[in-house]
Amino acid sequence: MRLKDGRIWTLLTTMSELKGHEEPLGFDRPMGAKHGAERNRKTWKEDREAEAAELGYARQPYCVIVGGGQGGIALGARLRQLNVPTIIVEKNERPGDSWRKRYKSLCLHDPVWYDHLPYLPFPRNWPVFSPKDKIGDWLEMYTKVMELNYWGSTECKRASYDEKSREWTVVVQRGGQEIVLKPKQLVLATGMSAKPNMPKFEGMDIFKGDQHHSSRHPGPDKYKNKKAVVIGSNNSAHDICAALWEAGADVTMVQRSTTHIVRSDSLMELGLAALYSEQAVQSGMTTAKADLTFASLPYKILHEFQIPVYNAIRERDADFYSRLEKAGFLLDYGDDDSGLFMKYLRRGSGYYIDVGASELIANGSIKLKSGVDVKKLTEHSVILSDGTELPADLVVYATGYGSMNGWAADLISREVADKVGKVWGLGSNTTKDPGPWEGEQRNMWKPTQQEALWFHGGNLHQSRHYSQFLSLQLKARMEGIPTPVYGLQKVHHLG
Repeated sequence: MRLKDGRIWTLLTTMSELKGHEEPLGFDRPMGAKHGAERNRKTWKEDREAEAAELGYARQPYCVIVGGGQGGIALGARLRQLNVPTIIVEKNERPGDSWRKRYKSLCLHDPVWYDHLPYLPFPRNWPVFSPKDKIGDWLEMYTKVMELNYWGSTECKRASYDEKSREWTVVVQRGGQEIVLKPKQLVLATGMSAKPNMPKFEGMDIFKGDQHHSSRHPGPDKYKNKKAVVIGSNNSAHDICAALWEAGADVTMVQRSTTHIVRSDSLMELGLAALYSEQAVQSGMTTAKADLTFASLPYKILHEFQIPVYNAIRERDADFYSRLEKAGFLLDYGDDDSGLFMKYLRRGSGYYIDVGASELIANGSIKLKSGVDVKKLTEHSVILSDGTELPADLVVYATGYGSMNGWAADLISREVADKVGKVWGLGSNTTKDPGPWEGEQRNMWKPTQQEALWFHGGNLHQSRHYSQFLSLQLKARMEGIPTPVYGLQKVHHLG
């Protein structure tokens, strides 16, 4: 609760557990060992193997989660503790592969204190910024020790909902055969970075060099002494440009619109330190307390708290921003100067947390063409809208990702995707976040217009925090606890 002028200004209420269905924690934790004597006793390993062999075949899951990244894994862990039979379906072979397969220089831009998973926090000696392969290995370990039913190398082919039986039919391809699952609840945890926006430019079909979306970028090693053009100017574009420069490539970034830049050190010290930092931990702040403190700020007024933070950052880093602008980089600080996190919540794009690439732009090491678009490609170059021709051996399209309801269209139907509408954003009526005001993230972690269809995702912090509330909603439905929905959001935008 917050007071303003002697009156209650904000009040947060939150659900933490379902009475009678609490997680088996503390005094209620499982025994593990079975004391006493029993003929034909099964070991823990045998019980786990039997469960894995039966679920999805002899016995149906209550919930299927499509997508086995951090979101699907965190939710799967919560549901496991609530005894909700769940299968996580993931097209990659191993948990963590969605991280391992990204460009080799990728590291988390969020600090470790912000990124813990449920139940198992990172060790106290874990790096502040986790390299992608280290995160991949942690997710694989976590999936195993949390005993999740994780179907790797499994592709979800299609899904449909029977309104009469109130049951999904989910067809997956696994081990060379089609398997039909019949869950009551379907969660799309395919992530905000799983539906690439691949542009269509004239001449892409005749270009002789390499070209791919940033999500498919293999890394810089094969491009030493080559000419690379990166279309885009957000996180992935900067990371890829910096890695290509380090590998000896001649790199040009094409910036088509303004980008918000914030230096990592400044973000850590001025934006996150009070809740997510070693200082916060030493002062007694826990992850759960930090999450609830942050969540207690309604989205309607969150920008009021963010604007002073980013004003302080602009003042602190004025010389940094001045040098970027002199290099021709087009900066913004959000439509209302509220900075990075509001941009993330509103549109999920349009920013870069600087870990070194901005200096390379400022000093000219990474070449820049800003305020232009791509007109076409030739066999060996990129032609820009101002007539500039950029010779290219490699073109990387760091052009972002589409709404998660695109997966609903692919797996279920366009009709269902349109019924659900756009996923993500607040309705703030700012760039790429059209109104009207929604009050919460569109369609995330809550009932949608399609019964028994849910969306889950976001960064590691959101995957941890909101998986708790989504898992409780699913558990309540499984147990037949009344779950009336008041004010189900209307659909104003299709995607």
